[in-house]
Amino acid sequence: MRLLLLADTHVPKRARVLPEEVWQAVDKADVVIHAGDWVEVALLDELAARSRRLIGVYGNNDGPELRKRLPEIAREELDGVRLAVVHETGAAKGREQRCAAAFPDTDVLVFGHSHIPWDTVADNGLRLLNPGSPTDRRRQPVCTYLTATIAKGRLRDVELHPLPRR
Repeated sequence: MRLLLLADTHVPKRARVLPEEVWQAVDKADVVIHAGDWVEVALLDELAARSRRLIGVYGNNDGPELRKRLPEIAREELDGVRLAVVHETGAAKGREQRCAAAFPDTDVLVFGHSHIPWDTVADNGLRLLNPGSPTDRRRQPVCTYLTATIAKGRLRDVELHPLPRR
Protein backbone atom coordinates (compact mmCIF):
# COMPACT_ATOMS: atom_id res chain seq x y z
CA MET A 1 0.00 0.00 0.00
CA ARG A 2 1.55 3.30 -1.12
CA LEU A 3 1.00 6.39 1.05
CA LEU A 4 1.38 10.09 0.30
CA LEU A 5 1.60 12.37 3.34
CA LEU A 6 0.81 16.07 3.02
CA ALA A 7 0.13 18.96 5.38
CA ASP A 8 -0.03 22.73 5.36
CA THR A 9 -0.83 23.16 1.69
CA HIS A 10 -2.44 26.60 2.27
CA VAL A 11 -3.88 26.68 -1.28
CA PRO A 12 -4.53 29.30 -2.64
CA LYS A 13 -2.99 31.56 0.03
CA ARG A 14 0.66 30.37 -0.08
CA ALA A 15 0.48 28.83 -3.57
CA ARG A 16 -2.17 28.89 -6.26
CA VAL A 17 -1.93 25.14 -6.84
CA LEU A 18 -0.06 22.09 -5.61
CA PRO A 19 3.19 21.42 -7.48
CA GLU A 20 2.87 18.98 -10.39
CA GLU A 21 5.24 16.53 -8.65
CA VAL A 22 2.77 16.30 -5.77
CA TRP A 23 -0.11 15.60 -8.16
CA GLN A 24 1.98 12.82 -9.73
CA ALA A 25 2.49 11.37 -6.25
CA VAL A 26 -1.29 11.59 -5.66
CA ASP A 27 -1.85 9.54 -8.81
CA LYS A 28 0.58 6.83 -7.61
CA ALA A 29 -0.71 6.64 -4.01
CA ASP A 30 -3.23 4.16 -2.70
CA VAL A 31 -3.93 6.48 0.25
CA VAL A 32 -3.40 10.24 0.48
CA ILE A 33 -3.15 11.63 4.01
CA HIS A 34 -3.51 15.39 4.65
CA ALA A 35 -2.79 16.74 8.13
CA GLY A 36 -4.67 20.03 7.85
CA ASP A 37 -4.37 23.67 6.83
CA TRP A 38 -5.99 23.24 3.45
CA VAL A 39 -7.35 26.83 3.71
CA GLU A 40 -10.09 26.47 1.07
CA VAL A 41 -12.44 23.60 0.31
CA ALA A 42 -11.57 23.52 -3.42
CA LEU A 43 -8.34 21.61 -2.74
CA LEU A 44 -10.20 19.09 -0.57
CA ASP A 45 -12.63 18.50 -3.43
CA GLU A 46 -9.82 18.20 -5.97
CA LEU A 47 -7.80 15.77 -3.84
CA ALA A 48 -10.91 13.73 -3.02
CA ALA A 49 -11.76 13.43 -6.72
CA ARG A 50 -8.25 12.43 -7.74
CA SER A 51 -7.25 10.17 -4.81
CA ARG A 52 -8.05 6.49 -4.55
CA ARG A 53 -8.57 7.10 -0.82
CA LEU A 54 -8.21 10.34 1.15
CA ILE A 55 -7.78 10.71 4.90
CA GLY A 56 -7.72 14.28 6.17
CA VAL A 57 -8.23 16.55 9.15
CA TYR A 58 -8.76 20.27 9.53
CA GLY A 59 -6.09 22.65 10.78
CA ASN A 60 -6.05 25.95 12.63
CA ASN A 61 -6.26 27.92 9.34
CA ASP A 62 -9.30 25.99 8.10
CA GLY A 63 -12.68 27.68 8.34
CA PRO A 64 -16.20 26.42 9.04
CA GLU A 65 -16.76 24.79 5.64
CA LEU A 66 -13.70 22.55 5.99
CA ARG A 67 -14.45 21.86 9.66
CA LYS A 68 -17.92 20.63 8.69
CA ARG A 69 -16.39 18.05 6.35
CA LEU A 70 -13.25 16.99 8.20
CA PRO A 71 -12.55 15.75 11.74
CA GLU A 72 -10.03 17.24 14.14
CA ILE A 73 -8.49 13.77 14.53
CA ALA A 74 -8.77 10.93 12.02
CA ARG A 75 -8.10 7.32 13.00
CA GLU A 76 -7.82 4.49 10.50
CA GLU A 77 -6.33 1.04 10.34
CA LEU A 78 -4.43 0.45 7.12
CA ASP A 79 -3.37 -3.15 6.53
CA GLY A 80 -2.85 -3.68 10.26
CA VAL A 81 -1.15 -0.32 10.94
CA ARG A 82 -3.09 1.85 13.38
CA LEU A 83 -2.88 5.40 12.03
CA ALA A 84 -3.93 8.71 13.54
CA VAL A 85 -3.85 12.12 11.87
CA VAL A 86 -4.01 15.46 13.68
CA HIS A 87 -2.91 18.95 12.71
CA GLU A 88 -1.18 20.24 15.83
CA THR A 89 0.85 18.44 18.49
CA GLY A 90 2.32 21.38 20.40
CA ALA A 91 5.96 22.28 20.99
CA ALA A 92 8.76 20.07 19.68
CA LYS A 93 10.14 19.62 23.21
CA GLY A 94 8.38 16.66 24.80
CA ARG A 95 6.37 15.87 21.65
CA GLU A 96 7.09 12.13 21.69
CA GLN A 97 6.01 11.70 25.32
CA ARG A 98 2.85 13.84 24.90
CA CYS A 99 1.79 12.05 21.73
CA ALA A 100 2.53 8.59 23.14
CA ALA A 101 0.22 9.42 26.05
CA ALA A 102 -2.48 10.96 23.85
CA PHE A 103 -2.41 8.20 21.20
CA PRO A 104 -1.65 4.97 23.13
CA ASP A 105 -3.36 2.67 20.62
CA THR A 106 -1.64 4.15 17.56
CA ASP A 107 1.33 2.94 15.53
CA VAL A 108 1.81 6.02 13.33
CA LEU A 109 0.82 9.64 14.02
CA VAL A 110 0.83 12.05 11.07
CA PHE A 111 0.75 15.74 11.99
CA GLY A 112 1.41 19.17 10.50
CA HIS A 113 1.28 22.79 11.65
CA SER A 114 5.00 23.58 11.95
CA HIS A 115 5.90 23.13 8.24
CA ILE A 116 9.00 21.36 9.60
CA PRO A 117 9.58 17.74 8.50
CA TRP A 118 9.68 15.36 11.46
CA ASP A 119 10.35 11.64 11.79
CA THR A 120 10.87 10.22 15.27
CA VAL A 121 9.80 7.26 17.37
CA ALA A 122 8.46 7.56 20.92
CA ASP A 123 9.52 5.17 23.68
CA ASN A 124 6.31 3.16 23.21
CA GLY A 125 7.06 2.65 19.47
CA LEU A 126 4.73 5.38 18.16
CA ARG A 127 6.17 6.77 14.90
CA LEU A 128 5.61 10.52 14.50
CA LEU A 129 5.69 11.94 10.98
CA ASN A 130 5.32 15.50 9.72
CA PRO A 131 5.68 15.89 5.94
CA GLY A 132 6.47 19.61 6.11
CA SER A 133 4.69 21.68 3.48
CA PRO A 134 4.73 21.29 -0.31
CA THR A 135 3.87 24.97 -0.81
CA ASP A 136 5.19 27.05 2.12
CA ARG A 137 8.71 26.27 3.31
CA ARG A 138 8.75 29.01 5.97
CA ARG A 139 12.23 28.78 7.49
CA GLN A 140 13.04 25.43 5.87
CA PRO A 141 15.44 25.24 2.92
CA VAL A 142 12.81 23.71 0.62
CA CYS A 143 9.17 22.62 0.48
CA THR A 144 8.60 18.92 1.19
CA TYR A 145 6.21 15.97 1.34
CA LEU A 146 6.52 12.35 2.49
CA THR A 147 5.83 8.98 0.91
CA ALA A 148 5.80 5.59 2.62
CA THR A 149 4.49 2.10 2.14
CA ILE A 150 2.64 -0.32 4.36
CA ALA A 151 3.34 -4.01 3.89
CA LYS A 152 2.51 -6.94 6.15
CA GLY A 153 1.29 -4.68 8.94
CA ARG A 154 4.41 -2.49 9.01
CA LEU A 155 5.21 1.03 7.88
CA ARG A 156 8.19 0.99 5.53
CA ASP A 157 10.13 3.10 3.05
CA VAL A 158 9.40 6.48 4.65
CA GLU A 159 10.97 9.05 2.31
CA LEU A 160 11.09 12.83 2.54
CA HIS A 161 10.85 14.46 -0.88
CA PRO A 162 12.30 17.95 -1.34
CA LEU A 163 10.63 20.06 -4.01
CA PRO A 164 12.52 22.44 -6.30
CA ARG A 165 12.22 26.10 -5.41
CA ARG A 166 9.62 27.94 -7.46
